[in-house]
Amino acid sequence: MRHKIIILSFFIIGCYFSGNLYAQANPDALLGIWFNEEKDAKIKVYKENGKFYGKIVWHKTGDGISPYDEHNPDPELQKRKKVGLVILTDFEFHNGQWEDGEIYDPKKGKTYSCVIKLEKDGSLNVRGFIGFSLIGRTTYWTKTE
Repeated sequence: MRHKIIILSFFIIGCYFSGNLYAQANPDALLGIWFNEEKDAKIKVYKENGKFYGKIVWHKTGDGISPYDEHNPDPELQKRKKVGLVILTDFEFHNGQWEDGEIYDPKKGKTYSCVIKLEKDGSLNVRGFIGFSLIGRTTYWTKTE
């Protein structure tokens, strides 16, 4: 009986950590098309020269939603369309997460440092911050395909 409890305990612990181990073993788990938390944009994450990037490939339109990067502080950049806009740049995979990159928020026109983690349920924990990751905002993205 004691032997079965020990085996069951190891099985439960293994299941608990399996999501994180998958990300540690598979840095390319970030690749694909993801909905942002509000589901008003799809972001395609791709790899180029060993780093990860993400660009908007679809954006909700209508209801007064501008297709342009209207909140960008640079007046010239306010003319560019959101679709095709690269919002994730220069991410590298270290210690089971994607880090050392930046995220651009077209809703605010600001760029933040960012860390991305794969959650056990398959969603992405995307944390943007200025300076220290303790002061920032986390959003969750879900895979579309």
